[in-house]
Amino acid sequence: MARISGVDIPRDKRVVISLTYVFGIGKDTAKKVLAAAGVSEDTRVKNLTEDELGRIRTEVATVKTEGDLRREVALNIKRLQEIGSYRGTRHRRNLPVRGQNTRNNARTRKGPRRTVANKKK
Repeated sequence: MARISGVDIPRDKRVVISLTYVFGIGKDTAKKVLAAAGVSEDTRVKNLTEDELGRIRTEVATVKTEGDLRREVALNIKRLQEIGSYRGTRHRRNLPVRGQNTRNNARTRKGPRRTVANKKK
């Protein structure tokens, strides 16, 4: 397995797909990185030479990924919570932040249903 930015990327997939395993790199960024490195998107990771891997690593180093990006996101959320913004309170309560409906859906964010036992009359 090739290591890029501290992440083992899968060997048998195309390079453009394998790069998306790195936090902070999506398909679009992966295409830009490969174009700048001069590597074809269709080549498999196992077929890359050390020279090509080195060029990809240097291009990925210019993009904010993994630990730095996670830290920045966490600090942004913490800042929102500290200033008491609406989005910060939604983060604190583990509710959807971007205006989604919570009356019927939002099970992923709210967690499993907590039911109260019925009283027999």
